[in-house]
Amino acid sequence: MSSIPFAIKGLDHIVLRVRDLDRMLRFYCDILGCSMERVQAEIGLTQVRAGRSLIDLVPVDGKLGRMGGAAPGKEGRNLDHFCITIEGYDEAKIRAYLTAHGVQAGEAGSRYGAEGEGPSLYVTDPEGNVVELKGQPWQRQAGE
Repeated sequence: MSSIPFAIKGLDHIVLRVRDLDRMLRFYCDILGCSMERVQAEIGLTQVRAGRSLIDLVPVDGKLGRMGGAAPGKEGRNLDHFCITIEGYDEAKIRAYLTAHGVQAGEAGSRYGAEGEGPSLYVTDPEGNVVELKGQPWQRQAGE
């Protein structure tokens, strides 16, 4: 058996099919702090930067979006959730900030992720996609 000729480095991007691009851009850029990366209007693709990764937003009525069938909804989501790692995790401050921006924060807890066990909080974007905001692992927070 031969060895794998590559090594996985991390998550590059995710693609979300969306109904209301402007509303989704306000959520991801204005509220969560992503930055606009690139727009390819001819194919219906808008990319926002989330740290080292990208979140691609594809309107369901655009060239790429039409290839995916019906729009995502409560009974037919594109994914369960995705996770964005954040620095400066303070649950009370995050909840207050989200509330001030009309976003209801969901369940918080300690969860295991790519960097280890640490605090996280769930939020839902305007089209029902669940986003996990994950703080640094406990051992990193304690300076170990």
